[in-house]
Amino acid sequence: MRFLPLCFLGALALATCLLSGCSASAVVWGEKTYRYQLDYGQSVILRNGYAIAPRHAPAAVHRIVAAGNRLQGRPYKYGGGHARVEDNGYDCSGSVSYVLIKSGYLKSPMSSKGLKRYGSRGSGDWITIYARDGHAFMTVGGLRLDTGYRGSGSGPAWTTRSRPISGYTLRHPAGL
Repeated sequence: MRFLPLCFLGALALATCLLSGCSASAVVWGEKTYRYQLDYGQSVILRNGYAIAPRHAPAAVHRIVAAGNRLQGRPYKYGGGHARVEDNGYDCSGSVSYVLIKSGYLKSPMSSKGLKRYGSRGSGDWITIYARDGHAFMTVGGLRLDTGYRGSGSGPAWTTRSRPISGYTLRHPAGL
């Protein structure tokens, strides 16, 4: 007799899920989420902690990937990358600023608040900067460069892990 109510509840839960349109989309419980989606030949890939851009990607993307790769293994340092571009550690906006400076898209470091007004609005074809007061990260060919959220939190790192993006302003360098 106990089996029947459990089966009924399971069937009810399944029906509710199907009728409500549950799917593996980029929205989780009404919250927007960044997700890495591998598209061979189009995506920047992650290999042994380093990013690799597709051969046909614009030269600027290759420069941005190379700059991001130079940050790998650097520790997190609050305010790092702001007083000087070449620093012994980087915070979130210092990491994004470093990559943009080294690739020729920014002249001096910006805070996460400043990055909310950087470049062009929306997501770019290759580069997207996600900024809000207090945090910033970027994606390059879909691969995320971030100092936190489900990562080690120990400094700038490339990751394919998902993260919520509600409240972030999306910006990109013109043409990318």
